[in-house]
Amino acid sequence: MQIQHDDITDVPGIRVGQITNLEAATGCTVVLCDTAAVGGVDVRGGAPATRETDLLHPLCLVDEVHAVLLTGGSAFGLDAATGIVRYLAEHTIGYDTGVARVPIVPAAALFDLALGSATIRPDAEDGYRACQQASTEAIIQGNEGAGTGATVGKSAGPSLAMKGGLGSASAQLPNGLWLGAIVAVNALGDILDPQTQQVLAGARSSQSGTSQTLFGNTTIAVVATNASLTKAEVNKVAQMAHNGIAQVIRPAHTPFDGDTVFALALGPKASTIPEPARAAQNVSLLGAVAAQTVARAIVKGVRAAQELHGIPASNHRSGYSS
Repeated sequence: MQIQHDDITDVPGIRVGQITNLEAATGCTVVLCDTAAVGGVDVRGGAPATRETDLLHPLCLVDEVHAVLLTGGSAFGLDAATGIVRYLAEHTIGYDTGVARVPIVPAAALFDLALGSATIRPDAEDGYRACQQASTEAIIQGNEGAGTGATVGKSAGPSLAMKGGLGSASAQLPNGLWLGAIVAVNALGDILDPQTQQVLAGARSSQSGTSQTLFGNTTIAVVATNASLTKAEVNKVAQMAHNGIAQVIRPAHTPFDGDTVFALALGPKASTIPEPARAAQNVSLLGAVAAQTVARAIVKGVRAAQELHGIPASNHRSGYSS
């Protein structure tokens, strides 16, 4: 019997690997799919740094995703995807074009250059090593992977922010299927407990910052399930999962955030077309659970974070289990 971790590795077929550099305050997190997944994405923030997101649109041809990268380092960190592609190619994993298998690796980056080192960023070698370390074991959260240099509550400027981090959670549906989420929390806004509405981590001043101090945010996430979904359906799950960000981050999806949620469905492709109303009901349930799981992962990531380079962390360590 599989040991459950309350994180995204509870979803069958998902492995996670991470590279963490505490001195430079950056890192990357790779989500590997043991079988090709149907992928979707929804970008809500006004300042995204992404790779291969257009390909996930239902109107586009390729319906396979083999890994997703969440990374620090801003746009520089997207280079880590090159290492993931190399790793997958070495293992003959990718979309079959007839002449070669091309690995499909969407990615999103957050801005952590203001903490630690601005010149050390995740690179292709880090992406490759993260794949080598990927496993189904419990995920280390907080100052790990893509959440290493994450901060939150920057409305009064980065010097008055608090520590963000990497969080993950999972849920089992009544039909026995699993859904999990992993989130790197680097928001402009404050993080709230969804039950008490208490600020868990946020700006340490009520004064608003200037436009020059508000850059450098983004909450990025991957939601995965072993349900069978079409490309349109998995994009809807990604869209609904954003509600979890809005539940616990205030404000969310600002022009200074690059909030992005990827969704992966690893279930077998359906041999028959389900009745439309039933299919919509299933997607609605998955989307609602995805939002709740993303919210819980955000809270877990912030509570697990620790002080780094003088940026304090939340004192609220207990979790919640809604």
